[in-house]
Amino acid sequence: MEYAFFEGDFVPIESANINIKTNSFHYGTAIFEGLRAYWNDREKQLYILFAREHYDRLLRNAGALFMELPYSVEDLVSITRELLIRNEVRQDVYIRPIVYFRDLALTPKLIGYTPEIAIYTYNFGRYLDTSQGIRVKVSSWRRNDDNSIPSRWKVAGAYINSALAKTEALMAGYDEAILLNSQGYVAEGSGENIFLIREGRAVTPAYNEHILEGITRNAVITLLKNELLVNVEERAVARSELYTAEEIFLTGTAAEVTPVVEVDNRRVGKGKIGEITAQLQDIYFRAVRGEIERYRSWLTPVYEK
Repeated sequence: MEYAFFEGDFVPIESANINIKTNSFHYGTAIFEGLRAYWNDREKQLYILFAREHYDRLLRNAGALFMELPYSVEDLVSITRELLIRNEVRQDVYIRPIVYFRDLALTPKLIGYTPEIAIYTYNFGRYLDTSQGIRVKVSSWRRNDDNSIPSRWKVAGAYINSALAKTEALMAGYDEAILLNSQGYVAEGSGENIFLIREGRAVTPAYNEHILEGITRNAVITLLKNELLVNVEERAVARSELYTAEEIFLTGTAAEVTPVVEVDNRRVGKGKIGEITAQLQDIYFRAVRGEIERYRSWLTPVYEK
């Protein structure tokens, strides 16, 4: 039997349902996160990646929407471990916590309502092709501005922006979209942060370019600097730089480290996974499975030894 944590209790997934009148269902006022847990077959251990960092961001973002929950970060980590144990997960898995207003009311506001949280697991697999690389299109849709709907928060309603861009790209025969911000600079993918390699340096849009404050982004910056000795510049990135970059890759919990081999019908580098991207992938995928001791602090083991 598969379980979810739903409004304070572990219940069969079939029972984890909201009413059609639920306020957040109508107005997109939910805050969510995406976590991955990786199975280490040699150790027979499941590791949750950046569990505390994700739940810290969830609670901070929920607080910004006046959603005060009776849980601490450690409470939510413990609940997630228990959920994985109850579901007997022994493979890579995706974890989705979502905070929402449960009230059966139709006024679009953020006060006077009751927040709740649900957490469930999903057998996700690869979100994008990390083995061969993907083709991307610069979208005609612009990333929502921080003074409109903050991109740095994972607000459910904001993802209509991502859905429009992703759909446009898919219908044009591409795998993913790249959105520019309101000033015309590169922001991010529909659900990923972006990095370029130019003249041996890594370049990525700064936080003030209307992007998600990515947890995987931060981890990748650490790996680039400490493991590959690659300098990282966080700055505004012009669209034209996408067409002259030596390598491009996307990062995120779902996307992990995904190489980009083509942008707007222009080949990136040699049209295959670049050297730095390949090295980064190797280190990242070993780190998330607990195979690199110095990055064990990133991981929360699920099963007692």
